[in-house]
Amino acid sequence: QENIPRSFLENILLELRKMGILGSQLGKSGGYYLLRKSNEVNLAEIIDHFEGTLSLLYYVSEKAYRPCEFCKDETTCQIRKVFKEILTNTNSILQKATLETPIQH
Repeated sequence: QENIPRSFLENILLELRKMGILGSQLGKSGGYYLLRKSNEVNLAEIIDHFEGTLSLLYYVSEKAYRPCEFCKDETTCQIRKVFKEILTNTNSILQKATLETPIQH
């Protein structure tokens, strides 16, 4: 038991329903169910929906991009290059990971 507030979980389930990942059924034997196979729902789409961006720095973000105030030329910035690679690799891993992945490990 994780002691997560019911209202918090209900909000998450509602969002997953809006995303087309879950369906729901009212009634005595009702509840939530997957609309897609667990191996067809990747973690990237869920995290993207709830968090918006995975970027650790705003100047490598695709959704919240702002220019770096310290770089004269972002194309030659080595820090940006490293964090862009981190973002790319993280996205790649999350695209491959599905709802089924944690169950397998």
